[in-house]
Formats: sequence, C-alpha cells, structure tokens
Amino acid sequence: MAKVWQHPYLNVFKHFKVEEWKRSTKEGDVTTFMDKTLKGTVYRIRGSIPASNYIQLPKTSTQSLGLTGHYLYLLFKPMPGKCFVVHLDVTTEDSQVVRISFSNLFKEFKSTATWLQFPFICGAAKGSVYECTARTSKQDLVGVAPANVRWTCLMLDLHYILSMYLNRRYSHLKSIKLCSNLLVKNLYTSDLLFEPGVMFSEARQAKLAFHGISPMPREMAFPVPKGENWHDRYDYIRFPSDGSKLPYDSIQKGCSNPAEGVQVLEDPIRHLPRPVTLTKAVRDRVSLIQQITSPKDMPRWSPLVTKSIPEVHLATSGPLEEVYSGDQEFSRVEGLQAAGDSTVPLHATTDGGIHVYAHRMGNVAIHAVGISSDETVYTKITGPEVLSSKKASPCRRLLPDPILKLRTIIGFGGCSTKWALWTKNSSAVVYPCHAIIITMQIETGEQRFFIGHTDKVSALTFNGNSALLASAQMGHLSMVRLWDFQKGKCLSMFKTHVHSVSSLSLSYSGAVLCGIGKDGHGKTMVVVWNTAQVNQGGEVVVLAKAHTDVDIQTLKIAFFDDTRMVSCGRDNVRLWRVRSGALRSCPVNLGEYHSLEFTDLAFEKGHSAEREPEDRTLFVCSRSGHILEIDYKNVTIRNARRLLPSQIQHSHRREKQTFNSGPGIAINSISISSTFCATASEDGYVRLWPLDFSAIFLEAEHEGAVSSVSISPDSLKVLCTTSTGNLGYLDIQSRGYNTLMRSHTDSVLAFSVDGLRKQMATVSQDNTIRIWDLVSMQQLYDFTASDEMPCTVAFHPAQQIFACGFSSGVVRTFSLAASDLLMEHKQHRGAVTGLTFSPDGNLMFSSCSHGTLALYNCAAQKSHVHRVLANVVSQDAEHGPNTLAVSGDGRFLAFVGPSKYTVTVMDAHSLDELLRIDVSILDLDSTNLDSALRICFAPMPVGHLLVSTSSNKVLVLDAKTGRLVREVSRVHKLSCSSLALSEDARYLLTAGDRVVKVWDYQMRFDINFQVYIGHSEPVRQVAFTPDQQHVISIGDAIFLWDFLAVSRAESPKADIHPYVESLVPPRAETSSEKLKDFTSSANEIPRQSAPLPSLASPPCLDISSIHQAGRDDIFSESDEGEEAGLKGSSREASDGNKDHSTLVMEEPVENEETLVVRPKVSQECSRSPSHSGNEPRKETKGPEPQHYIRPDSYRHFTPRFKASVLPKSVLYPPAGNEGLKLKAVIGYNGNGRGNMVWNPDTGFFAYTCGCVIVVEDLHSGSQQHWIGHPEEISTLAVSHDAQVLASASGQGNGDSRCQIRIWNVQDGTCQKVIFHHETQVQAMAYSRDDRLLVTLGDYSDRTLALWNTHTYDLMSSTHFLEPVHEVAFNPLFDGELACVGRGAVAFWLIEQRGADISLKVHRAAIPDTVGLVELTSLCYSTNYLLYSGTNTGQICVWDTQTNRCFMTWEADEGEIGVLLCCGNRLVSGSNTKRIRLWSVAAVQELRLKGSDARSSSVLLEHEMTLDGTIVGATFDDSLDMGIVGTTAGTLWYINWAESTSIRLISGHKNKSCQCLAWSPIPISRGGAEGQHVVAGYSDGTIRVFSISRTEMELKMHPHSVALTAIAYSADGEIILSGGKDGLMAVSSPRTGMTIRVLIDHKGSPITVIQCTRKQYHDFGVEGGELWLAASSDRRVSVWVSAWLKDKCELIDWLSFPAPASLEAPSSLPPSLAAFCPWDNGVLVYVGFGMQKEILFYSLRQKQVVEKIPLSHFATSLSLSPAAHFLAVGFNERVLRLIDCTTRTEQDFVGHDDSIHLCRFTPSGKRLFTASYNEILVWEITST
Repeated sequence: MAKVWQHPYLNVFKHFKVEEWKRSTKEGDVTTFMDKTLKGTVYRIRGSIPASNYIQLPKTSTQSLGLTGHYLYLLFKPMPGKCFVVHLDVTTEDSQVVRISFSNLFKEFKSTATWLQFPFICGAAKGSVYECTARTSKQDLVGVAPANVRWTCLMLDLHYILSMYLNRRYSHLKSIKLCSNLLVKNLYTSDLLFEPGVMFSEARQAKLAFHGISPMPREMAFPVPKGENWHDRYDYIRFPSDGSKLPYDSIQKGCSNPAEGVQVLEDPIRHLPRPVTLTKAVRDRVSLIQQITSPKDMPRWSPLVTKSIPEVHLATSGPLEEVYSGDQEFSRVEGLQAAGDSTVPLHATTDGGIHVYAHRMGNVAIHAVGISSDETVYTKITGPEVLSSKKASPCRRLLPDPILKLRTIIGFGGCSTKWALWTKNSSAVVYPCHAIIITMQIETGEQRFFIGHTDKVSALTFNGNSALLASAQMGHLSMVRLWDFQKGKCLSMFKTHVHSVSSLSLSYSGAVLCGIGKDGHGKTMVVVWNTAQVNQGGEVVVLAKAHTDVDIQTLKIAFFDDTRMVSCGRDNVRLWRVRSGALRSCPVNLGEYHSLEFTDLAFEKGHSAEREPEDRTLFVCSRSGHILEIDYKNVTIRNARRLLPSQIQHSHRREKQTFNSGPGIAINSISISSTFCATASEDGYVRLWPLDFSAIFLEAEHEGAVSSVSISPDSLKVLCTTSTGNLGYLDIQSRGYNTLMRSHTDSVLAFSVDGLRKQMATVSQDNTIRIWDLVSMQQLYDFTASDEMPCTVAFHPAQQIFACGFSSGVVRTFSLAASDLLMEHKQHRGAVTGLTFSPDGNLMFSSCSHGTLALYNCAAQKSHVHRVLANVVSQDAEHGPNTLAVSGDGRFLAFVGPSKYTVTVMDAHSLDELLRIDVSILDLDSTNLDSALRICFAPMPVGHLLVSTSSNKVLVLDAKTGRLVREVSRVHKLSCSSLALSEDARYLLTAGDRVVKVWDYQMRFDINFQVYIGHSEPVRQVAFTPDQQHVISIGDAIFLWDFLAVSRAESPKADIHPYVESLVPPRAETSSEKLKDFTSSANEIPRQSAPLPSLASPPCLDISSIHQAGRDDIFSESDEGEEAGLKGSSREASDGNKDHSTLVMEEPVENEETLVVRPKVSQECSRSPSHSGNEPRKETKGPEPQHYIRPDSYRHFTPRFKASVLPKSVLYPPAGNEGLKLKAVIGYNGNGRGNMVWNPDTGFFAYTCGCVIVVEDLHSGSQQHWIGHPEEISTLAVSHDAQVLASASGQGNGDSRCQIRIWNVQDGTCQKVIFHHETQVQAMAYSRDDRLLVTLGDYSDRTLALWNTHTYDLMSSTHFLEPVHEVAFNPLFDGELACVGRGAVAFWLIEQRGADISLKVHRAAIPDTVGLVELTSLCYSTNYLLYSGTNTGQICVWDTQTNRCFMTWEADEGEIGVLLCCGNRLVSGSNTKRIRLWSVAAVQELRLKGSDARSSSVLLEHEMTLDGTIVGATFDDSLDMGIVGTTAGTLWYINWAESTSIRLISGHKNKSCQCLAWSPIPISRGGAEGQHVVAGYSDGTIRVFSISRTEMELKMHPHSVALTAIAYSADGEIILSGGKDGLMAVSSPRTGMTIRVLIDHKGSPITVIQCTRKQYHDFGVEGGELWLAASSDRRVSVWVSAWLKDKCELIDWLSFPAPASLEAPSSLPPSLAAFCPWDNGVLVYVGFGMQKEILFYSLRQKQVVEKIPLSHFATSLSLSPAAHFLAVGFNERVLRLIDCTTRTEQDFVGHDDSIHLCRFTPSGKRLFTASYNEILVWEITST
C-alpha cells in the first residue's frame, strides 16, 4: 500500500512543490521562463560549472524521495552547444545507494560498484545537416548538443539498469540532481510504460495494452499542432533501448516512431546483452583503436626443461654489479612477471646462492649472488641449452681475486663531525667517513674498515668494554648496524622506522640501545631496543618508544642502570626511564636557565661505596656557555657556571676564562673523567678544567669550531673533532697535540699525483686545494680560494709546480718550493673543465665550459699562452677530470668536441685537427645515439684511444685512424665517470656511480672485472699511482687502494705484448664483453672489417628521396622501409633502452619530399611526482651551430632573467598545521606563450602566474592554485574533455631537462611528471581523441616529442636543424598534425600498428610570391583547410588534402602569433596589439572551385586594439566570445557581438611608480570618502590620488632623484618621502609645500619609512609621533615629531656591522626595519650583517634584546598587528612565517622570484607578498 498513491504516475515537481523551494533546493543560475515551443513555464539551469548550478530534490542529502516507480520520465532540453549532467541516487533492496549519472560530457561508459556513468548522445533535428550526417554514418552527434536540439522525453528503466549493470534489485529513487546546462519541464515516475504521440484510439486498435504500453497522459505530453507528428517535433529516448547504435552503453535516440515497431522490454533477469552490428568504417575504427591500445603479444613458447646447472664462480671480493646483456632485464624477485613478457622459475639451488630463470623468448639467465652483494653477474645463453651444475667447465676469471685492497681513507665525517670514539685500551679511535666506519691506531696510523652502510653514517656508540659497536645511517628510514668490534663482523642489521637517527647510546653492558630520530610527521621520537641476544644470533626487538615535542640534541644511557637515560636539547633537560614496556620522562626544573640550548651531557665518573649508584652529578653544557651541575638523584640544579670570552690585559697577556655574567662562548661538547673535565667550544678551543672549574690547566686552539671532545679511558688523552673535518688528540702528559686526520669538507672533484715526490694534489667543492704526502697520507699544504671554486688540478711531470683551473675561468700555476703563485691566465670565460700537462712538461692544455681550448708553453717556469681556439670542446658534455687526454708520446691531444657526439684528435704542439670521430654511429646494429663522456689514451705502443659513452659502453678506437677496435658493453649501471689504464696496458680502471671496477684490458676471461664498493657518493676520478703499486679513487673522500696484480716485469709470459696478437673475438658466445661483428643495417650481411670513418668528416646515413603527389601517395611507404627518405639523414636512437626512438632531421626537408621512419614505443620516459630519475636524452645530431640565434618570431618563450636561486632546503609546515593558506594570486604572466586555457563547455579556466597555475571560477572568482613547478611556466594545454591539463616549465630542482606536469582537473593533483626537452617547451597540444600529446621545444631545443596519454610514455622524438614555432593536431584525423617554421609547413602522419609506430612527414614550402618569411602560427579548420600566419603579417591557406598553399592575404602589419578558426570565421592576433575577426566563407569555395569561385576575398568583420602583443587566445565554438592574453600581463574578455573588451586579470607593467602608501582615515575628512593614496615616482615627483574620485589631486616635486620610500604620518597631515640619494623630505598634502629636508642618511638610498603613534611624553621627548627611516648602508634613524609644533627630533641612531669583505652593492640584501606592534618601544631589523638573523632592538634599553636566526638574508619583512607573527621573504623564493611566541617557523613556496615585498593587512587576517609583478594573497590560518 505504500506505493498506491504513486499510481498510475507521480508528477514530481508538483508533489514536492518545487516552485516554493522548501522541499527542494536550487544553486547558481536557475530561473523560470515561458517556452514558446511547449507554451508553458520551464526551468532554465545554466552555468559553466555544472556542480555549481543545479536543482536538487529533496533539499538535503539526508532525506529521501521514496519514489518506487519502475520508470523515470524526464522532460528536458539540452542547451545548444553546452554540456549538462544529471545525477540520480537510487537505493537497492539491500539498502545500497547507487548513483546513476548521464551527461553529454561523458565520452564513454564507466561503472563502479556504486556509480554508473552513461554518455548521452544528442539526437539531430529532422531536416538538419546534422541529421543527414547522422543518417549517413549511422551515428549521432557525440558531445555538445547541436544548435537545433529538440525537447526530449527520456524514459529510464531504473529496475532494469540496476539488474543489468550491477546485478542488484531496485527499491526506490532517493534523490535527483539536475545540473547545468539544460531546460527542464518536469519529472514523473510510474510503473507503466508510456508511449508518446499515440492516441488512445490508436492504442486500443494496436492492442498496446497487451504489451504493457499506455498512451502518454495529457499532463506529461508535449503539445503537437494539428496535422503534425509528435516525433517530427520532439525526441523520445528509452534507456535501455533495443537500438543498434554505437556506443552500446549510451543514452541516445532509438527508432523514430512507433510505426517502425514497438519493442517491449523483456524481464530484466532474463535479459542478455544484445549483439551490435558494425559498419565497415566503424570496424576499421575499432580495429585501429585496438591496435593503439593493446599490448604487443609475445610468442608463448613451452617452458624450457633444465636438466642441470653450470658452475659460476664469483670473481669479486665485494659485491658485484648486475650486467645485463639481453633485451630483457631480469629482476631478482620471485615470480618474474612483466607486461608482455613471462618467465618461468625452473630450478633453485643452495649452491652459492644461484638462481636460474628460463625466459620464454629463449634466453636463460644465471644469477650468481654473493652473500653481501647488491650487484649481480650473469652469463647469457641463447636457445634451449642443457645446463649442468656439476659437470660444466670452471668459469675463467680475472686474477688475483681480490686485485684491490683498501689501504687508507683520507676523510672524516660526511653527515656529522661530532662522532669519534676511543677504544677501551685507548690505543685506537673509531670514527665515520661518509658510509664507512674506520678504526685508526693512533701510533701507526693503520686503518681498519667496517663496510656495509649504504648511506652516510649519522651516529656511533660503544658499549662499556668496546666489544659492541652500534652505528646508524642517515636516510628516510635509518638503518642501524651492530658490530662485533674485535672481529669486524656485522652481528645485526635492522630498520629503525624513524627518519635520520641523530644520536645513539649503548648501555654499559651492551644489552640496551637507545636512539633519537624523527617520525613521519617531524616529531622527535625516542626508541629503546633490546640487544642482549645479538651476540648469540638473536634478534633486536623494540623495548619501548615514545614521541615528544621537545628538542633532543643528545641522549645517553646511564652507565650504572640500563633502564635510565638522560637527554638534553633546546630549553630542556629530561630524565627517562623504561618501566613495564613504557618509556617515560620527567623534566628537570631549570628555573632561570629554562631558555638555554643544551648541547651535550656527561655523568660524573667514579663512585664511593657510601653513596647510591644514582647519587651522582650530571654535567650539562649549552650554546650560551653555561655548564649546569645537576643532582641526578634529587633532580635539582646544584651549580651553574658560564664560560666567558677572555679579557685583553696589558702587555698582551690573556686573562684566564672565568664563569661570570655576560655574553658566553658556545660549548658544543663536554667530557668528564674522574679527575678533570674537558669542554669543546665554538671559538675553536678545547679546555681542560678541574671538576670545580676553578681554572684552566690546559687548552688547545683549533682552526674551526670544535664539534666534540672525548677523554680516553686511561685519562691521558683527549680526542677532538672540528667542524672543518679535522680529527686529533691532545696528549696531557706531553702537552702536545697530534693531528690524526684532516679532510675536505665537501666533495672532492679531481686529483693529480706527483710521482717523483710522492705527493698528491686534490681540489674540492669546499674551495680548497690540498697537497698530501702519499706515504704518510698527511696534509702538507692547504690553499683556500674564497670567491671561486677550484675545478681541476695537474702536477708538472718534472718540476715542483702544479696548475689549477677555477670556476671563474682562471688558470693559475703555483710553485710548491716557493709556496708562491707563478702565473695567472685568463683566457677562459667559463669554468675550467680540463687541465693537463704533456709527458715532458713543456706544454700545458686547458679547456672551459664555453668550449675554449688553450695551449701553453711551459718550457720556462713561468708559462705563457701559445694558442687559443674557441668552440672546439663540447659545451654540453658532462665535465670531469678526463676531459683532456694527451698520448704517452706527447704527440696527440684528444677531447670530446665540438659536439658531445664527436671525439677530436689534434696535434698536441700546434692544435691542428688530425681526426674527428663520430661515436654515435660506430655501432650500426644499435639504435642508441651515443655521446662521448670520458677519454683516455692507452700507453704506447698500443695506439688505442678509449672513449666511454652515454650508453654505458667503452669504445676502443685506433688513435690514428679512428677505426673501432672493439667495444665493452654495460660497463656500469650508470655512465662511466673516469677511465685509466695501467702502464703495461693489462688492466683498465673504470668508475661509475659509487663503485670502482678493475678490468682485464684484453677481455680474455668469462668474467673480466672485479667490483669494489665503499664510496657513498659518485666516484669522480680513479687512477693508478705512477709506480703502479696503488690505485686512488675520489668522490666523497680519498681512497687509497693497494694494487695486488703481478707486474709485467714479474710475469712469466711477458715476452709478447698483448696487442701484437691478432684481434680475434675472445669467447663471444659466453662473454658479455664480446667483440661485436658489425653488420650492415640494410642487408644484414656481416662486414669483413670494421668501418673506417673519414678523416675529414664523420659518415652519414643517407636516406633516398621520394617524389610523390596526391594525398594518398604523399604518405605512402616505400619498399625500402627505413632506408627510404630524403636528402639529408635521419637516425633512430634509444633513450637508454631499445624501445623509443628519436628522429633527427639533418637538413631541412626539401619541398614535396617525404620521410618515413618507424620508431618503437618507449617503455619508460616519464617519472612520478616523487621524481625518480630519467636517463639523459641521447640524440645523434648533425653539424649544428654551438650558439642558437633566436629566430625572427615572438612565439618563442624566453624565461625572465632572475637573480634569485631555488632554496636548497625548505621548512615545510606539518600537514594540517599550516599557518598560511594561499587565498588568491593576482596577476597573469604575459611572458608566457599559450599559458591560458578555457573550455567553454565545462567552464574550466586556468592561467599561469610565475610558477603557479591558477584555476579560477569565472562566476564566483574563487581560485585553486596548483603548485609544483620549480620555474616559470611557459605554456599550458588542456585535453578536449577538459579532464587533464598539461603544463611545462624550465629546469629546476636539479633536473637537467624541462619539466612537464600532467594534472587531474577534477581534484587538482599532479598525476605525472615527464622530462625530455633540454631548454624550454613553447607549445603543447592534445589530439582530437586525447590519446596523444605533442610537445614542442624552443629554438634552442628544436625537438618535437609525441607522448601516449594513457601512460605518458614517450612514443617518438624528432630533432630539427631549424626552429619550429607552432604545432597543432588535425581535428578531422587523429593521426595527423602539422608544424610551422621557416618558409614551410611540415605535415606529419602517425601510423600505429600494435606497439610499432611509424611517422611520415611531408614538407610543403610556401609560394615564392610570399617571400622568405617565418611561418609563426597555424590552426586547422574543420573543412580540410589549414591557416598559417607569418612574421610579416600574411595569412596563408593550405589544402590539407593536397598539402598546397592556394591563397594568401595581408592580414596585419606585424607578426601573427595567434590563429583560431571555426567554420567560416577566423581570429588572428599579432604583435601590433590587434586582434581581428575575419569572415573566410570564400576560402572554402576557392579551394573547391578554383578560378570559378564567385569570390576570392575575405572580409574583416571586427578588430580590437588591446594593451600588448597577443600571446594566447581561446574562444567558444562560434568564435563569438573568448579570452585573450597579452604581454602586458592582462587577460581580456572579448565579445564580438557586443563589441566589448573587459579586463579579467590585470598585471603590473609600468615600473615608474616606485613606492606608495595609504593615508590614515581621519573622521574629520569624511572617513572612507577622504581616503587617499600617495605614490612616489622615478622622476622624483610625488602624486596624491583620491580613492573615491579616482583622480589625481596633487603633484609635488621634492626630490631630484627617484623615490624609494614614502609614508603618511600617523595623523595623515604630513607625507614623509625618501630618495635614492638618501635625502628625506617632509611635505604637506594640504599645501603641496616641502616643509623640511633631512640629510642624515645622505649618500645611501632610503629603504623604509614607517610612522606610528606614541604617548606624548614617552622616551622623554615631546611629540605624538614616532617614526623611523632605514637606508641601504645598514643605518636606522628613529625620530619623534610634533608636526603642528614643527618639531622633529632624532632620538636614536643605529648602525649595524657588516663583514669586512663586502660584496658588490647590487647583490647586498636590503636593510629593513619596522616597529614591533606587540611590544611598544621595540624596533625590528633585518639586513646584511655578520649573521643571518632578525634583531629586536629596545629603544628604551638601547640594546638588542632578542635574535632570531635565519637561513638566508631577508629581502622583505612585515609584522602582524593582530598576533605575534613575523613574515620574511627571501631571495631564495621562499616566504617564512615565524611565530615569535613559540619560535616555530614555516616556509611557503609559490613565488617565481625573490620576494621583495610582504605586508600584513591592518586586521592581520591577510598577508600580501610580491615577487616581480606577481602578488600572492595569503590567509592567516593560525590563531
């Protein structure tokens, strides 16, 4: 009975009284109006965003309609040219709510368990051209509704839909939501099936009732005039229907009238999916789609039967590296399954950790895995082989094994310099050096190593007897290792689940370990582990852990109780205890010392039997110089002392340190013995005190701050570490100091060895040059370059001289004998990248990053320049120590250049070119575009030149002819960074990533190399020492290895030189380093000899030309396949794998010629937002110019020059606790190109401002901000369904290439980050079906890339010799696109068959009558036309079927950079600031009829002149209205019909206004009506503007130079202004007169003027106003004024110091000052000074009362008037919000340049920040 009242039907709008809006709701633009067709009132719902404009029933989501009708009838009409959405929430019998949505916005059917989405396909009106098209193609219009869309009655069978698609039973309709854009008449529900247009009499005659069909009730029926048919005027859609149209799961019009047969829906339970009949055109289309989207099938062969396994012997002493020699990479995880590939695990043994997998493609890979190895060696066997693990022959390997033994490491620290420990017997010290832990005997210097950490060691600790050592490494989830110290064996290794363990402590017994780190939210975390069972092989388990908000610098376990700990940090000292599995703490009451920053602690040693174990003193030190003595038992402070600076007494005698009041010296560490105490302080001193601290009895001064101090167990020595990387100890008995280790504090870049004197020189990023003794490994000399970084170094072969190249381009030679600078050469403009001497020392060579090569004559001690060549050394190759190589006889010089693909050999004495080798084409079997990286000459008389390449190969070339002798593949996982050969040419050293490899140079064995690890950073250089007894490798530190191989003089087979033998492939079938057979790529016939490149120029791969005409012939493939082509050359290349191709066009393609290539689909060319790295792009390029000239076109994006830099670290706020929220971005980047998108159908509108994407609602003005790009965004592209947005920006965050981000429009998340282009991306476009994305590089990059939008893998890449300006897809054909450049259009055809893609290009030149011009823009029309604009103002029209230009006209006086076309209308935009609308109806007739056309003219319908060059435009489908962007930073709304242009977004461009200030609002002058703005200008004038009247009221000229600061007085009666010359003027806005001029700051520009009120007699001076002025010379003046009494008195003058060596004035940060709003009488200052800090200065106390340290110098400052917040902007593009109450700091990004201005609003609720011409508005979310 519950649903009887709904029978036979229910009028939903009437029942719920929609017009009253009490039981329903409306949102947005919902109105009623009288519809002429229906002759009644209907509801109109419109708006660009459907989610913001709708009618909803019932009113709230908690209510339910409860409508049980089987069918839902919706009477509606879609709006022409718009999209609409309808949501129905239905409830199933099991109470599950399912949403059914349909829209013409949906492109395909989608379903989940709770949501069904159906595309709605609008029917065509009868008699329209759309109906003819639909009837011909048997397909309706997909997308927006046509212009003559009709009223529709839609019937939805809700019962059937749920049953069919979700297998659920329908209960009732819960809610309805009708979203824009549509007209709606009403809604009905019923259990009856109604048929419109049928009279009751007709229904009775047809006996429709027997089929359950009834005529449409009068209330539901549409009106039909007499004599007309219902179906001729309206549409009736039943869903599901029995129609056969595609797509099947869509809502669309079925049979047009009942005469064609009324079909009755069957029972839903028995209903099956209906068959669909496809036309041939549709079948072809579906087949093409399947080819594009389906993965390539691999042949399914039967599994291989493996009967036995061969033996594989490991040839390395340490971990081995994976060497892949097959097409597929094998993972060492179980179940090796990959897409399109399958492998079957065959057998597994326990012999040596061998894992065998058989590949279905016929390759068997055998992995030999060592116990501690993270690398693998394997041998590839092709075909089904029979393998034996017992009877196979033994594997031949390189001997001896090991061939290297680590002897000494020079280095200390890496993560921290505070960790150094004594052993129990006081004979050795233990310390970390990056990822290695070193034990050094202090008497002999002998080192022992603990190797196993994979990242830098961050903490060390011993137990009481030094038997157990614990170490932690830095990283996301820190790893801790426990070592048996005596055996050097790792007992246990476990993850800590905390970030970056900063401190460890082992209990005295070794049973408990405690560590400190951070959790995932940045909170401090303390973890305690049970380590009691680790010596017996037991596991380490967590005893307890705790989170804390307090800062902890140090935590130590009490040596007398394993369950008690003590920690100290900023503002706290805490006692901890483990009890019942919980870790609890209590703070020590510090009283007046509660705000100190405590750094270290130590327990009192020794104990008497009378006292309890815990009755002892705890010593805690701090950065303020305090040392607190704490009673541990009673938790009270016994004593407090402070370390003060010494006072200078007469006769230059220094007074001993005392503990009194005053500024103290920071103490970093403290150590206690039973008789004395040692302290390490920031001033570089280690001081020894008695336990009562009465006086110093011994001290030692160091070069830098002392990081830690430790008294030895025998109390005779004190170990010290410094922040400068020094390690040493103080001998108390002899009072002598012994340095154990000195080290570089940053990465070591290069080294050189002097074989005669056994010395080594190193250069580092720490700006030092150091000379070391190779025997003692002690530092001999130290040279420091403060302003420039040394890059390269080389010892003279005979004299005691070395040369060094610097980042400034200077080359200096030094004499070690005289410790003096000999010569300074300034031939280079870029950083010096290569430096070497000839073997006899008479010549020196240097190269720089700008490609310059210099030759010096060094016969005399003072060298002089002999010859300089420009642009000969590669500028884009990776630079390293092996940039220049000189042959052993001194005759030849080799280097990479002039491009990175070529190696040049020159005569070393004259620099005449002898040979040029193109390494990119030496392997004709490979598609890799190899570039050369490092080079090395083999010793004479071998005559080889070794070249390492970007594809991880080493090429062995004949140094005289350039012939390829052999190649070694897959040398390292990453590129090889250094090469070196032994003098006897038997052994080769290579360095790559973080490993060193030693190779047998002849490659005679099965395993020809050994791998050695230890470096935690990439190895930059490796080499033999001149005596061949050692090997040196550098990177994070300096490693000295013993070389254990037998020398040739000792070898029994030293009779024959290894290269007198013939070159025969050594066991090519089993070695991955085999000598390859070079085969012709054309006929696959093996060559009889290796190719010999020409001495004059490298060989080219020619492609023959094709001359064909007609559309079908233009893109047809030739029989030669990939050999077909045109004049010039093209080369396919791989990007690190063999999957995706790069097409390189060596010459501009000739007219009417076509190039055919078949690149392969890339498997991996993108990376996720977590930024996993991409391989660099490798391309074969022809003889290109080194410096590209910008073409004559404004289309190319050029990023604005910025002096700011990206920050190295950012203090991101915790998620959910952000103090600021970006509310709005004001400004549009007019420097971008096509950086604005608008979709008229969905209303999606986005543009860029700097590095931020702004997504704005055009109706409400609300914004979303998508942040992620590191640099200025160049361009945008939105998919046609407006679901995906692509954005591009320049390089940043360490990326070597441009960044393209793919955004999800719905939720604003970045789905993918892809990289390919090297400079800038200037244009992007999606194909019509959104399956492809094309990206175009600028004039320097010259690359066009094609991406698969399903995975965003790179499908193809094309390189051009000339710039390309614009690219666009053909809207009629998915696989066609065109691009324009100099004098021609290139038409591209993309054909895809499965995983293979083939590209065909046809270059069509413009007619000669047009002249030599640049085609700068293009757009397709939907009627086989292409329009292109030129830089001379012409528009050319092309027939896309014949690819010919048949019409041109003069459209503008300047360059046309923007073209848009729709139908017979065309919009053009140019650099003359004009945008024009053309009628081009005659063009189509001219194309079809030629000279018979009635008209050949185009008509200019309309034009508008805007405020800048047109850089972007988007219009609706009819080109009636659109949005246009200009270089002035303005976005204009254009409406041609109304002839209006309205500014949507405006930016700043006029820079003459330098400063401005708002006037106070005095009540006497009318409140807001009297508000004014005063502005200062660059010509020295001041202008006063009225806000209410929007006009200038007054102009004054008090200054002769530009104004830099201006402010109103507190009462608004005076204007204070400051100029660039430092003069300050006091002017009256009433009279316009200048009352006085203040000259106190003369000579330095005024940076800030600020006024505030004060009590009249405050500060002892009469006056009601307090104001300040700051100037760029770091001076601040504070004034008290009573303007009515003409009083202005200076009450304070502040001058802040700066470092002695000042930088250039232009680079100095500004001096900024402001009054503190929350502390009357306090002034806040930031500026260039001794420290990066904020100073709070008290005007009453006349001193600095507070300091806040900063990470950078500030460029802007503002203080909140509402809360204790302080905002600081930096040159590093970061905004920092500081809570001065809690001292918390948060950084915010979003600016594209230095933040030069930040201002809180008077209410304190908003913060405005400015960077160049962009303004960001932030909302204060913290309270």
